[in-house]
Amino acid sequence: MAAPWPGVHFTHIDSARHFPRHWHDTYGVGLIDDGAHHSASGRGAVQAYAGDLISTNPGEVHDGRPHGAPARRWRMVYMDAAALQASTLSPGDNASTALALTRPVFDDPPLRQALRRLFALAQDAEALALDEAWASVCGQLLARHAGLAASRPAASPALHQVRDQLADDLTHTPTLAELATLAGLSRFQVLRHFADAYGMPPHAWLRQQRVLRARALISAGQGLAEAAAACGFADQSHMTRSFVQQFGFTPGAWQHASLQ
Repeated sequence: MAAPWPGVHFTHIDSARHFPRHWHDTYGVGLIDDGAHHSASGRGAVQAYAGDLISTNPGEVHDGRPHGAPARRWRMVYMDAAALQASTLSPGDNASTALALTRPVFDDPPLRQALRRLFALAQDAEALALDEAWASVCGQLLARHAGLAASRPAASPALHQVRDQLADDLTHTPTLAELATLAGLSRFQVLRHFADAYGMPPHAWLRQQRVLRARALISAGQGLAEAAAACGFADQSHMTRSFVQQFGFTPGAWQHASLQ
């Protein structure tokens, strides 16, 4: 569901799906409403139960599956860095500090209450009430659950070339031999080193980029078939399967939410 602030959206998912390794280009914080959830993240294993709060950082590779029951239900709010910090900054403050949410699963009753209020108001509340709820969530999250982001080891220039080659033309799927030649490595080396640097093999990384780009195009008003073609999917059905696999909702649902 779209939010009234740039760079922010909500999701509400009830799913038995096992999500493969992926990442989001935004921060996320949410609440497990029912069931239990298990995942592996860059900050350690996640075992979250009903009432627990969960979070993700931009670029953090993680997976997800139900735990102990066939399905689980959760709500999330995703936000880019500017949106996360905007509600707590005064005019003229610097928002350039790189932050990281410190724990993938945690308990914080006041923040849980604030999140529940935000989700409840998201449908049809007046702007001032919704802004207050949003500011409360951001303020509490940053005050108690954020710190400076650790610097990550830089990937080699050769791997940057491989990544850029994949990202620059989403309609083309290179062979592993082509990527190895570009990097000056063997096929096995480029596969292993790319996964070490970016958290997943080249093809999974490319598939993720296609889904993220398609989501952005759909938000900007592009039709589903056109977005699928522009991002290298075989057809709209292929894009739909990839959307559901990664996000838990269809491109059509995202398009509908973006138009509201």
